[in-house]
Amino acid sequence: MTRLPGDPSPWRRACYALGFRLPPENREWVWHDLTDAGWRGRLLLRHLAVMLPLCALLALLPGAWWLRVAVPLLALLTSALTVLVSADDLRRARLRRHGLPPAGRRG
Repeated sequence: MTRLPGDPSPWRRACYALGFRLPPENREWVWHDLTDAGWRGRLLLRHLAVMLPLCALLALLPGAWWLRVAVPLLALLTSALTVLVSADDLRRARLRRHGLPPAGRRG
């Protein structure tokens, strides 16, 4: 895949996945990320990148084997469902955080 103008470094992408705002030189990349086709999939993938390590830590807690499977699985499924249900609101908030207009109103 070709790099887009303002494509952030891996460190900045990690910060972006955690919800931090990127600097102004990455605005074009943020706009593309949040408005281009497949933005919901990328939103879910970013969420999974954050949640999978947390679920792995939950699986290490002491308890019966079924509990160490059920708790991380429940956390992952409920958080993913929450992200999918509120995807439009999450996108709108992230656009606002970067000083960009709502999707479809750029001019």
